Amino acid sequence: MKEADTDPAPEELTDRLTEVFDLVGPLYRRTHRKVEQDMSAEGLSAGIRAVLNLLHDHGPMTVPQMGRAQTLSRQFVQRMVNDAAARGLVESVPNPAHQRSSLIRLTDPGRTAITVVLDRERAVLRQAADDLTDTEIDACLRVLSRLLHVMGDADVD
Repeated sequence: MKEADTDPAPEELTDRLTEVFDLVGPLYRRTHRKVEQDMSAEGLSAGIRAVLNLLHDHGPMTVPQMGRAQTLSRQFVQRMVNDAAARGLVESVPNPAHQRSSLIRLTDPGRTAITVVLDRERAVLRQAADDLTDTEIDACLRVLSRLLHVMGDADVD
């Protein structure tokens, strides 16, 4: 077997995962800023975008469910929900499973707003996809999913 065909030592792999972390932080912060800049015309923050996206992807949810899904405090999510509700983007509806915790759902204007934002984001991501393969994206998803799993659940409340 050639040297190039052998797997790196565990310490080398750990160093490579550190490189991943070193990229994820700046990527997250740049993406957060770009989302905020792109959505400023609509008066939406990245926090409201996160709430709208969760509801778009998963349907009506409670504030605690949204907090757990995004590893955000219930209080922060509640503020974002309140801001979105003040703009008419979401509304509270009774929760048949829990009387004290309402479900939050998108309104028609909220559905329109998140669709516009997601379409704009997909146009930007298309640029990155130009020179990536499906295999490379699968590998990236596998690595990031594994890191997320290893980090476990964070208690944010």
